Amino acid sequence: MARLSLLRVEGLEVSVMKIRSFHLAAFVLASLTPCFAHHTAVVVNKENAVENVTSAHLAKVIRGEIKKWPNGKNIVLVLHKESSGESETLERLNKMSAAEWKGFLVAHRDSIVFVDTDADVLRTVQGEPGAIGFIEVHSVDNTVNVVHVDGKLPMEFGYLPH
Repeated sequence: MARLSLLRVEGLEVSVMKIRSFHLAAFVLASLTPCFAHHTAVVVNKENAVENVTSAHLAKVIRGEIKKWPNGKNIVLVLHKESSGESETLERLNKMSAAEWKGFLVAHRDSIVFVDTDADVLRTVQGEPGAIGFIEVHSVDNTVNVVHVDGKLPMEFGYLPH
């Protein structure tokens, strides 16, 4: 009987250790998820020579305060119809609340190209010399140029607020 109890206790200890290890791993992964869940890249047409913008300049471009690139091309803003990560980034960049950002989008809907996916952003930016868009880093390809923001590239600390 004492041996049976010892086996049960040892089995229980192993089970408890497995559960604790699982919970620790789940906690670590959950803690890291927000860090990697959303990394935005600012992209422009290949013909656009702009390589770097300040976050303040980018905010003015988004708000329509700056309407032309240095080469004289009209700026065309390309945004996702629905992207919580993009919206959150642009709210922070423009120092707007979620309600203010939504109101801004409604008020400027005629001057913004809205698309569904990162692939749509890439196609639109590739086809429009003055276009600027926002995509997830994993979607970047060689059909567009990635713009440095404040001298940083996507995934570098300080690239865009997220």
